[in-house]
Amino acid sequence: MRVLKTMSLSKATRQRALAASLVLALGLALYTAGATTNPPGFYIDESSIAYNAYCISRHGRDEYGTAWPLYFRAFGEYKNPTYIYLLAALFYFSGPSILVARLLSAVAGVTAALLLGLLAHRLTRREGMGSLLTVSALLTPWLFENSRTVFEVALYPLLIVLLLLALQRAATKASWTAFEIISPAVILALLTYTSSIGRLLGPLLALGLALFMTRTRWVNICQAWLVYLVALIPLFVFSWHNPQALTARFKALTYIERQSTAPEIAGQFIRHYLANLSPWKLLVSGGLDLRDHVPVMGMLLVATAALALPGIFLIVRDQLSDAWWRFVLYGLAVSLVPAALTDNDFPILRLVAFPVFILVLTVPSWVWLRGKVGERRWPCRAEADSLIVSETRDYSHSTFKRVAMIVLLISTVLQGAIFQYLYHQRGQWRGYIFDSHYPRVLKMVEATASSPVYLSDRPGAPGYIQAYWYGALSGIESARFIRLPPETRLPDNGLVISTHEQCSDCRLLLKSINYIVYLSGSGEATARRAPLPDDQYRAKLSLLNPMTWIQAGQKQTLDVLVENTSETAWSSEGEGDGRYAITLRSAWLRPTGEKSSDRDDASTLPADLKPGHSISIPLEITAPHTPGDHILEIDLAQSNASWFVRPRDLHEYIYERDVAHRHVTWFHEKGGTPLRLRVQVR
Repeated sequence: MRVLKTMSLSKATRQRALAASLVLALGLALYTAGATTNPPGFYIDESSIAYNAYCISRHGRDEYGTAWPLYFRAFGEYKNPTYIYLLAALFYFSGPSILVARLLSAVAGVTAALLLGLLAHRLTRREGMGSLLTVSALLTPWLFENSRTVFEVALYPLLIVLLLLALQRAATKASWTAFEIISPAVILALLTYTSSIGRLLGPLLALGLALFMTRTRWVNICQAWLVYLVALIPLFVFSWHNPQALTARFKALTYIERQSTAPEIAGQFIRHYLANLSPWKLLVSGGLDLRDHVPVMGMLLVATAALALPGIFLIVRDQLSDAWWRFVLYGLAVSLVPAALTDNDFPILRLVAFPVFILVLTVPSWVWLRGKVGERRWPCRAEADSLIVSETRDYSHSTFKRVAMIVLLISTVLQGAIFQYLYHQRGQWRGYIFDSHYPRVLKMVEATASSPVYLSDRPGAPGYIQAYWYGALSGIESARFIRLPPETRLPDNGLVISTHEQCSDCRLLLKSINYIVYLSGSGEATARRAPLPDDQYRAKLSLLNPMTWIQAGQKQTLDVLVENTSETAWSSEGEGDGRYAITLRSAWLRPTGEKSSDRDDASTLPADLKPGHSISIPLEITAPHTPGDHILEIDLAQSNASWFVRPRDLHEYIYERDVAHRHVTWFHEKGGTPLRLRVQVR
């Protein structure tokens, strides 16, 4: 019998290990898929965090040269230390990497979901309950999207779950040992140091320890508070030496002003607090910030909300005397406070602790639904190792429970799968928010081989950090970049990367999304608005992103570096109607030389180009529909006809426009050298 029991336990252990492994594999697959491409690019705050982590990993100083700072000075605020130092430890071994940085957030999110499952198992002692809550957490849009970016709050769900685990362990004991005292205090300190919301939420959650106060524990609670206060001494010292450093951003976001009266503040607080509980935003639309949320559905799964509400009812009805469950309800309430004190409604990142408490509150409902005929079990008193209580028999609702549970399970998986599909389909177009085109800017800088490179930003657009970060990825020393204060006069012929929309007295080299690259000083040469002399059709063309194959019919944008090697300036607009404008064009040829497609793709110059100068031009090409080996010919051309006509009807307009497209003089027809690529069309 003992052998059979051992074998049975071993089989059960193997089954649990297999289930845990499958859930872990699912989580890692979901949270790491397309980590470097969705979101596309790297947001400026991500670059700030990653670059400072790289600086710390390399020589122990931040971007401003401060050795081992407690808080990291950035644009408009100070970054918190926890995430940066963790990432610095990874960069010490891997070097700077977008993949490594985003994997840190992804792993933190998956770990939080797994620990939520562990918490559910400890509360219920039921097989499969841990996997059920873990899967629900993994599929929750709020937690998933929070783990896709290199932001400090990516660690927050993990720390909240660790706090709940520590307190759940402590709640089972009449008096606390040193471990039960120190562990929640340390986690509360990490919550305070990890994100700006933690400087309010950390103390609020620390006050919640009073809910565990008993005659035998009051000394332990006071000891935990003392440990927490000692851990905050570095924060107090930093604030003393750097007044307003940690409060300036809050003051810029809050509605609380000196002239505000107490009733006005209370009214605003209640309005914002309730707005953050909007069912429409939670379940349908989500937040409005496209950086933090792809607006394809709400932030929570419908099944999660449907289970959390009765879960709250069950706790209030049966377990309000249990200190741990009272703390969960308290944590849910105070998790909304930091966001309710700011002026914008439903700030997703400042509300990130909220979904963790909501998921925990689904546990009573899940267990009630899983109750067998003649037995209902759900988490209750924290007086022993198991938080389980058996209730009276209830045959009447057994069928309803089974049906409801199946519907909720299917809803969870189906809605989670739909969200994943839509996220990966529609999340790709957010590149303009995440500066996905910045590598193209840096390629332009590398192609010019100019040193130094000046960084000039307009107010509120600190693009300089992208140069530092992408320079680190490309092996460009930060000393090559010179950040210019506003209104600084540029040296003549200086290479500049700027977030201004346009430049004056300059030669524009590249206009990309959110950035321009130019040489300061306009020069004297003027563009020729007439046919070029036959010996002036001279140019040097090269690709910044070469390719060897393309799918049939696929569109792709190539970055072509064009250098004017003639002695005549080229006009980008010609006479204003397109006549005599210089354009970049492409044509598809068969290996024998004849054209394989009637389509000629064209792109205009973003600015006039003077002799000896270069410019990067994006050229969108469309592959032929016939597979096989082809030659892509890229060349410049000068238009001999107007781009614009005054047609009598639409058909005449289309015809005349097509004629204008074809009335061009190709540079290779006048002795120029085109760029030819052998491309396989698949």
